[in-house]
Amino acid sequence: MQSFIDVQKDSHFPIQNLPFGVFSTAGKDSARVGVAIGDYIVDLSVLQSAGLLSGVSGLPAGVFDQPSLNAFMSLGKSVWTATRRSLQELLSKDESRLRDDADLRQRGLIAQKEATMHLPITIGDYTDFYCSKEHATNVGIMFRGKDNALQPNCRGRLHIPVGYHGRASSVVPSGTPIRRPCGQRLAGRDQPPVFSKCLKLDYELEMGWIVGTGNQLGTPMSTAEAKDNIFGMVMLNDWSARDIQAWEYVPLGPFLGKNFGTTISNWVVTLDALEPFLVDGPSQSPTPLEYLQESSKTAYDINLEVSIKASSSAEFETITKSNIKYMYWSITQQLTHHTINGCNMRTGDLGGTGTLSGPTKESFGSLLELSWNGTQDIVLKDGTKRQFLEDGDEVNMTGYCQSSEGWRIGFGECVGKITPARI
Repeated sequence: MQSFIDVQKDSHFPIQNLPFGVFSTAGKDSARVGVAIGDYIVDLSVLQSAGLLSGVSGLPAGVFDQPSLNAFMSLGKSVWTATRRSLQELLSKDESRLRDDADLRQRGLIAQKEATMHLPITIGDYTDFYCSKEHATNVGIMFRGKDNALQPNCRGRLHIPVGYHGRASSVVPSGTPIRRPCGQRLAGRDQPPVFSKCLKLDYELEMGWIVGTGNQLGTPMSTAEAKDNIFGMVMLNDWSARDIQAWEYVPLGPFLGKNFGTTISNWVVTLDALEPFLVDGPSQSPTPLEYLQESSKTAYDINLEVSIKASSSAEFETITKSNIKYMYWSITQQLTHHTINGCNMRTGDLGGTGTLSGPTKESFGSLLELSWNGTQDIVLKDGTKRQFLEDGDEVNMTGYCQSSEGWRIGFGECVGKITPARI
């Protein structure tokens, strides 16, 4: 499938993708819904007003003239799928309705460089999981030794997808600066805590999944229902204040060490677009309880990269290459487990996968692991050394699926720059 719009071979946004996002422009500053293709944004409010999406059943007028995707996502999977297929047809090289209408193209195709991107969804609740066996093992070895890497309660992670409730209010779109947090931390062994700026600021390489339609209170989802309830995925950076977190997390888990900022990418890639890249996930032993069992491929072959531009450096440098296919619990298992007690999920709710570390050091998904809690320097090509993030550092996370035909399904950038603490 090819589009009449020129798309570079290594673009994250070919016609096979068409991720959804929310944008505004100088000429029309109200935020509305679009899809990305190549270097352009297709303004769906313009296409719908022109009648080009009239063939999609169940698509109400004005649904794309909204500052978030929530109204569209609430319509359900059949409408999502039909809309994407209709857009692929409209943008294909052999379809003339948009291709040959100069006025419509001028109004409906916006250069991405001329647009301002916004948070694509209105997030009611945010839950972050801890679903990488490799990450859990690394952290366990780091703090407890190899023989006790997975303590009895940690071994429970092989029975249940462990998670905690995060802070939806501090989820921000790619490009938003992240201020270094302050809080309590231990000044040293056997010393009382002090209040100061965070000295061990870190990122976590994650992906996020977004609830489309949700469920009623008291009605759990099966794994099959969970798949139909997930609209799509984004890149996610779970910024972490390691020293604050270390002091506070027992017994109730992370609080100020996590809730100061979470960055997500601006474009939501649908599960329909990711479907060709489904693969078998890791073998799960012991066998999950029946409600978590799945009969088909549930992992995605998504290449993940983390790049850092140090405050003194001129360009980004890749320091991690991983893949979500290593994740122990699938996104559908995560959502199913979240609802098994009757918890209701709502349109726009966000789930984070947890740090996506792989089996080798090059695939570790955090500075905590790469520097082994600050005991080893990470040396960049220009000689700059890092153990944790410094003010002015920028972190960029990207992900993409690579097809055998050469095109990619990508997520764009998930970038944030550290600014000094207010103290």
